[in-house]
Amino acid sequence: MPATDARTPVTLDRREGPYGEVVLRERGGHFEIIANGCFLMDTSDGRSERLLVDAALAALPGGRPEPALLIGGLGVGFSLVRAAGSRWGRIVVVEREQAVVDWHLEGPLARISEAALADPRTEILRTDLVAHLHTTTERYDALCLDIDNGPDWTVTEDNGSLYSATGLAACRARLTPGGVLAVWSAQPSAAFEEALRNAGFHAVRTEEVAVARGVPDVVHLALRGD
Repeated sequence: MPATDARTPVTLDRREGPYGEVVLRERGGHFEIIANGCFLMDTSDGRSERLLVDAALAALPGGRPEPALLIGGLGVGFSLVRAAGSRWGRIVVVEREQAVVDWHLEGPLARISEAALADPRTEILRTDLVAHLHTTTERYDALCLDIDNGPDWTVTEDNGSLYSATGLAACRARLTPGGVLAVWSAQPSAAFEEALRNAGFHAVRTEEVAVARGVPDVVHLALRGD
């Protein structure tokens, strides 16, 4: 029997949910998450997912010994693991796909996130991020959002509202004064930076992570000023 080509993906699980199809694949020892046929992320690198959390923490004003963090999207767990290894206080992860949660709790991704999920600071909310931002009364010192490939490349059409004036207003309302909004993107977006400024954020900037080919991954950062 011929050996399996390490470049050929192997489907480990496939689910059809209320937001479409989600798939977990393994390729060459790394895991990949695919949503509605769109590649979201894999476990081959993780630098930009860690930067999402690190940059938000670095941007916070001083005097917050145990800041509260909301992570939008569990993904492969890199952002959560980074947060659990830092000085964050409460860590809330919002994930709408039950399949993704299952892959972490009892599937192959547990090897990445098991300790972080067991951390008493961690709470997983199984709900839609956009809906949560519009309905919760909780406030956080930082929002680290990674539910799409960026503001210009959403996984589902409904996610587009997150990057609109209404969605950014909801993000701002959920932040404490001086709080940080950090948004992961597979490419820079000058239009999104302008949208952040128009939504009342300040200190808007972008940090880049170079990739082997193509445009860099980026983290868009902005502060709530009051």
